[in-house]
Amino acid sequence: MRTRPVIFDHVPNRIDHCFSQLRAQKRTGFIPYICAGDPSLNKTVDLALALEKAGTDILELGIPFSDPLADGLVNQLAAQRALEAGATVPGVLDCIRQIRTRSQIPIVLYTYLNPIFQFGFERFHREASNAGVDGLLILDLPPEEDQPNDGPFHIRLIAPTTPPERIEQICARAAGFIYYVSREGVTGIQSSIASSVRDQVALIRRHTTLPIAVGFGISTAEQASEVAQVADAIVVGSAIVQRISENATAPSMPERVGEFVASLIRAAKAGL
Repeated sequence: MRTRPVIFDHVPNRIDHCFSQLRAQKRTGFIPYICAGDPSLNKTVDLALALEKAGTDILELGIPFSDPLADGLVNQLAAQRALEAGATVPGVLDCIRQIRTRSQIPIVLYTYLNPIFQFGFERFHREASNAGVDGLLILDLPPEEDQPNDGPFHIRLIAPTTPPERIEQICARAAGFIYYVSREGVTGIQSSIASSVRDQVALIRRHTTLPIAVGFGISTAEQASEVAQVADAIVVGSAIVQRISENATAPSMPERVGEFVASLIRAAKAGL
């Protein structure tokens, strides 16, 4: 006998407003991922503002963690650099407060359960909300173990191997948008987009009216354009993080990264 999933109610926030605008303008959203604290928390504030200026719709910020199982080498090294530079959960939240003094861009925190539990689950949600976080993408929190909360809503992940029945259950608990992981394995730059993306996005749409963002492996303008044909938003991480690493010591690093992101955004929104 199947148990009936809990329906999670939420108050609309910046993420909902963003996708509402994108839908009205018939545009594909762009969501860059960067690791907070790489190369420093101060630079993360500068990067966030540069990415918004480049045309970013939603910002995905990673909380650095010492054992990021879903991350490929590029993002693992970014987390390591951030931790070595002194990044902590309180520091990341303070970084977001600083961003909020100059920007109202929607912010999603990408994290694992361990840092949250170390900080205190309820306390984390409360302080994240107060800092200005709109959504949480908790990589290793099964939907069955989740509970409604008064803080940022939880973005749900769906993988290529997720069976239809489970897709239905995940969508019933989702808010903000669905994050479709376009390929098996960890994050990282790929030479091509998985051929199954179109069919899988269509399958997910049968179970939800929420926007669907597609990520993992998108790294070039051509790939961004290709995925933009079927997704409501595209997520690019490793390719951006790699450029942060390559330009970490350059005073113009935020601007250089912003220029790269702007090229991806132009491709995604114009259909290349």
